[in-house]
Amino acid sequence: MNIKKKTTIKDIANVLNISAAAVSKALHNDSRISDKTKKAVRQVAENLNYQPNHLASALRSGKSKLVGVIVPRTNSNFFSSVIQNIEEVLNKEGYNIIITQSNESFKKECNSIDTLLFTQVDGIIASMANETVDLSYYEKVKSKGIPLILFDRGENDLNVDYIGIDDYNSSQIIVEHLVAQGCKRIAHIGGYKRTRIFNNRIRGYIDALKKHNLPLDSELLTESGLTIEDGRTKMKQLLALKNRPDAVYVAGDYAALGALQVLNEENITIPNEIALVGFGNEPFTDMVSPRISSINQHSAEIGKQAANTFLNHVKKDVVNQKLNKIILDATLVIRDSSSIK
Repeated sequence: MNIKKKTTIKDIANVLNISAAAVSKALHNDSRISDKTKKAVRQVAENLNYQPNHLASALRSGKSKLVGVIVPRTNSNFFSSVIQNIEEVLNKEGYNIIITQSNESFKKECNSIDTLLFTQVDGIIASMANETVDLSYYEKVKSKGIPLILFDRGENDLNVDYIGIDDYNSSQIIVEHLVAQGCKRIAHIGGYKRTRIFNNRIRGYIDALKKHNLPLDSELLTESGLTIEDGRTKMKQLLALKNRPDAVYVAGDYAALGALQVLNEENITIPNEIALVGFGNEPFTDMVSPRISSINQHSAEIGKQAANTFLNHVKKDVVNQKLNKIILDATLVIRDSSSIK
């Protein structure tokens, strides 16, 4: 099988009988090259189907105009919305993004970081995987002087830019709402507390219960990966308790959906017997029956702020630039699943 040789700058130079350096300058719109030559070079480049080597260009200039974005998964409305808004802001400034997903795997996350570093990205914007405890790969990004911006999930120990919502206060808002509905035995299906945002949600839940002198039973507080199946499993465990809860606060909408499925299958009246609140305000929360109350995480604003934080790094080019810590106020969208009449 014949493999077609990739067109190079030298091939274009041979056709026009000019130097490869002149071709390179023409392709980069150098003012020292005449408009006539630039037009001829671009025409030949198009005829020969020339594709620029961005990696080689990045190595020469030190700028790839690429930004890596790492997310736990792309099938979440929250993460897809963040990605969309990052891309919109960066595209206007001439940057493109490379999207990778960890699928909550620490190993995949490390591989993504290695790949992005090899590609010579100008910065990395990331939300950590559930499995991530070892921060050495992120430390490697910092050691190379590459801007690192974390959003939603991030660790204080890294001391980098961070954009997210007030997770602690979000739990307080949810518990306050459930208490106002008359709930007295509130359970929490949480994420793994080793992850800062889920630990903050757990702390907010515990402190809110103490504030209202409500029982804090260990059997009412569980940790999970917050998948639909996790929500189903944890909800079944709560229903099996001798003294089951009258409300369940779930730290993720997918797990809340699983919990809702079990409650419906068991013919439990929602919210009168058990109220339910999720987290993330995924589109499906307004489509299921009953509709699920949920925290709005302001994904669009997080994406814009993350992109602008990166741009501030490259525009200011200040070595000791002050870190950007943006914490947005969350809002609870109250729907049928927790509005007791």
